[in-house]
Amino acid sequence: MTGTLSTLPDLGWLLRPLIEISDVRHAVVVSEDGLRLGHASAKNLSGPVPSLSVGEAEALSAACAAMNMTSRSTTSLLFGAGAGVRQLMLESEHGFVLFTHAGVGAHLGVATGTEADIGLVAQQMQLLVVKIGAHLSSQPRDPVSNPS
Repeated sequence: MTGTLSTLPDLGWLLRPLIEISDVRHAVVVSEDGLRLGHASAKNLSGPVPSLSVGEAEALSAACAAMNMTSRSTTSLLFGAGAGVRQLMLESEHGFVLFTHAGVGAHLGVATGTEADIGLVAQQMQLLVVKIGAHLSSQPRDPVSNPS
């Protein structure tokens, strides 16, 4: 049995324009199946999560994929099989989390504080997707073949 193990490039550098927006805390790029492709945190944060570790970013990536799958089921139920999900927003007592489609097989997630301008954040997420969508796309992985 032979195979190659390759690491995915870290696309965290693409997120700098988002984490520089006032009260944006963290951003993550996620493959459709929940793998972290990159993450970044704003500088000089305080609070319970001042900087996303790789493990926290991977957990956020998995949660993002699960929420996207659930929202697709809900959207299909309410609007028909062809209805896609463009963006999700969660609101908590401490801020917002926005997820958006970011290219073929990829999603973008941003966590903010309560004072963030959510309209501006959503707009900047869309501009980033348009500007660098090719970098945010995650191609399907090759299927594993069993040796015969």
